Amino acid sequence: MAEKVDFKRTLDTYRAVRGQFRVLDVPDTQYLMIDGHGDPNSSPAFAEAVEALYPVAYKVKFASKRDLGRDYVVPPVEGLWWAEDIDSFTSARDKSRWNWTLMVMVPDWIGREEFTAAVDQAGAKNRPARLDNVRLETLSEGKCVQTLHVGSFDDEADVLYRLHHDFVPGNGFRMTGKHHEIYLSDFRKVAPQKQRTILRQPVAR
Repeated sequence: MAEKVDFKRTLDTYRAVRGQFRVLDVPDTQYLMIDGHGDPNSSPAFAEAVEALYPVAYKVKFASKRDLGRDYVVPPVEGLWWAEDIDSFTSARDKSRWNWTLMVMVPDWIGREEFTAAVDQAGAKNRPARLDNVRLETLSEGKCVQTLHVGSFDDEADVLYRLHHDFVPGNGFRMTGKHHEIYLSDFRKVAPQKQRTILRQPVAR
């Protein structure tokens, strides 16, 4: 039987420490992706995006184990977040202005054929409303700064402010790309005060 890989344990990109900003080089990574806009707490599109991503992610995982002999734990949901005004993430926290891309990482041995088959299988019964919006895409981030946040999403503002206004410019960097969050805890099941989230920001000199 194939050994099941847990990428949260094997990949350096899933490592972060609370209270520390860490600089690392993130390799190109393949994801299932789906886009949306608005407050994740109230936007129907956000819930529909989660409902579309998970079935495809698990169909891909099962096919990898069955057909390729390579089993793995489905990685956590991740999100790219951006807005025209970066302060909407720190001081104002106006979630209605946020754009987002929800993602689930898939291994690089998964190709377009496996993805297409997984989408077809996910839509065979109880087809998710936004299934046709799920895509397979490679994200290139390069050099990034990341840290671990423990607590509710609404308590991220102070950490992000220090990251954006202190650490990044203070270390000769400028921000590039989109704010990236990795939800190590399942936000559908874990109490807000116990949620563990990696906060990542791509940077350049």
